[in-house]
Amino acid sequence: MSPETDSTTATTDQDHLSRGLNPRHVQFIAFGTAIGTGLFYGSAETIQVAGPAVLLAYAVAGAMVFIVMRALGEMAVRHPVAGSFAQYTGSFLGPWAGYITGWVFWLELAVVAIADMTAVATYMGLWFPGVPGWAWMLAAIAVIGTLNLMAVKVFGEMEFWFSLIKILAILALVVGGIVLILWGREVGGTTPDVAHLWQHDGFAPFGLWGIIMSFSVVVFSFGGIETLGMTAGEADDPERSMPRAVNTVPFRILLFYVGALAVIMAIIPWDRVTGESSPFVEVFAALQVPAAKHLMNFVVLTAALSAMNAIFYACSRTMYGLAEQGHAPRSFLHLSRRSNIPVIPVTIMFGTGLVGVALFLLIEDRLFFYVAAIATFATVFTWLMILLAHWRMRVQVARSGAPATSYGMPFFPVPNVIAIAFMIGVILLLAMTEDGRHAFVVGAGTLVVLTIGYVALVRGRGRETTTLPTDARYAPAGAGSDVDDRA
Repeated sequence: MSPETDSTTATTDQDHLSRGLNPRHVQFIAFGTAIGTGLFYGSAETIQVAGPAVLLAYAVAGAMVFIVMRALGEMAVRHPVAGSFAQYTGSFLGPWAGYITGWVFWLELAVVAIADMTAVATYMGLWFPGVPGWAWMLAAIAVIGTLNLMAVKVFGEMEFWFSLIKILAILALVVGGIVLILWGREVGGTTPDVAHLWQHDGFAPFGLWGIIMSFSVVVFSFGGIETLGMTAGEADDPERSMPRAVNTVPFRILLFYVGALAVIMAIIPWDRVTGESSPFVEVFAALQVPAAKHLMNFVVLTAALSAMNAIFYACSRTMYGLAEQGHAPRSFLHLSRRSNIPVIPVTIMFGTGLVGVALFLLIEDRLFFYVAAIATFATVFTWLMILLAHWRMRVQVARSGAPATSYGMPFFPVPNVIAIAFMIGVILLLAMTEDGRHAFVVGAGTLVVLTIGYVALVRGRGRETTTLPTDARYAPAGAGSDVDDRA
């Protein structure tokens, strides 16, 4: 994670990443990052922990996510850079904050990728029970890694189709589920009914504590949505595409999370969701439609591959952005001649996937839930830093007299205060619970190790930079690219 001292490894092929993502790509990347393994696979655990009241947990966490994304969207419109919030925190909160945020985000996505790989192995086990899971994990690494070595437009197109499949499947589930509820025909030994949401020991069978306990996995479900900020550096028109993508977050949360899970629990009572497979697969299996179970298994498999695809992209761009700041080896800036892709960061993601395979062989049964808890800590920490960086940016903009962007946070700073309090609460929840305590220790230990690495290998080496490109429409008169000029 430390920068190299030899500056000769700087890229000589191209100077910048290509802007090959059009508004359609950005819009569906936003969909893809919001609909992943946490919804299709992890939702079974949240239902078992909170019962139907998990819908409230998703709604509350979703509102906090929207605040984070509005903050990130405002910064991305003003400063469309590939490093996204790792560079924003470095610019507005200081070099250490940028270093820590960038590498913690990388850790978040790396462990989420491992969870996605685990889900791939589970889904493929339905069709090929005799093939070991690690073989499918290796195949997923090879396919997704190869896609990310191609031009960014290829990544955008693949994520578009991956996301489209997920969206159509969820829409089919919601519409079909509503028809079944209105029809009142027995499905899987029970009659679909909205009353299932409160008939089985009540709407909140485990009370307020059950809702609170579900937040760790619920937050994991939303983890990675901030990947959208990474697209600003390669988007054709970030000022138009970023706000449009962020503004769809509430709709996606209400439809894809709250709506879909409400329909699932109205068809299959929450206490019959086993968790042995995706609740989505269980519902389609209960419909007794030929091949429906296999069709839905294909969809959830696509969702896991889509999430991996977005993660490989985001991790490689994070490492590229860290290298630009002097927080990673300069060799990470090397771009391929043909496709303008940061080759070494993408290659490192291959290695990260192999680590996931090794962990799968060691702790297959609980691997998904261990990495989900660790990812939750990293996710919340990243969101917290985004909110703080945005707050600091708004303070600097107000002092400089620069005009507001076309996409500012409404009612600032009230939403920031509410969301920051929520993030701190989730971190404390992890520290207080048995399953989350291990994740808290790993997360806190990672912060300590990263800080030691920063002090020993980065600080004072003369290669750090806090510069950000400033959109001339929003800059004060005479402002340059350095953060101090904007303050």
